Amino acid sequence: MSVVEWAACDRATLADLLPNALVIVPLGAVEQHGIHLPTGTDFMITRALARAAADHAAESGGSFVIAPPLCIGASDHHLPFGGTLSVRAETLLTVITDLLASIAGAGATRVLLLNGHGGNSGICQAAAGAAAARSELSVTHIDYWRALDRSGEPGDPPVPGHAGAFETSIMLELRPDLVRRAPHRPDPPAATTPIVAGPGMETHSRAAWAEIDGYSDHPDRASRAAGATYWRELITALSTRFGVLAP
Repeated sequence: MSVVEWAACDRATLADLLPNALVIVPLGAVEQHGIHLPTGTDFMITRALARAAADHAAESGGSFVIAPPLCIGASDHHLPFGGTLSVRAETLLTVITDLLASIAGAGATRVLLLNGHGGNSGICQAAAGAAAARSELSVTHIDYWRALDRSGEPGDPPVPGHAGAFETSIMLELRPDLVRRAPHRPDPPAATTPIVAGPGMETHSRAAWAEIDGYSDHPDRASRAAGATYWRELITALSTRFGVLAP
């Protein structure tokens, strides 16, 4: 039915809209993405996805209010590489929890945290649970890449990886003007302690990030065509979820 930006609305408009709308909060990070992608990659992706998927979902009904993105995330593990802005995990948890309380206080009933940075995932989950326990707010959290069902596709790169072929392909579709020539890696260096140790397992290790030079797999294998395919699939998958969540 409608898609509006929270920051573009006056208080009276929001008071009318919020009880019967899904509020979408894009989250991301400003952190190093190798020498080929902009530091704002994560929030640029979720900000654009939130709008595109909401527009698509609204064609079938439902009202959506898109909050300003939380651009800075928990990225301490990228600080050694430079170019990174970060807040501590406990700080981000407080910020998201306070933000959800203010959204509830403004009259909203349903919120979706649309996250684009792996370092924020557990924090979003904790904040969603805390907010729902302390108010009448219904809070959903999704890492955008988990909406993409491409498990086992031959030749697919790791999803999401970090500044690898997946993210680089998406940025070639979304903001090609910001993508530099990706470095070539015959074989990515293997971390002594792998960051992804197996299905459902993730290891947090500053040394492991240093060993792979802060980015994953083969960004030089990215393409705009692959990015366009990922983007279409993400819009379709996320818009379906938005439609289910809208009051």
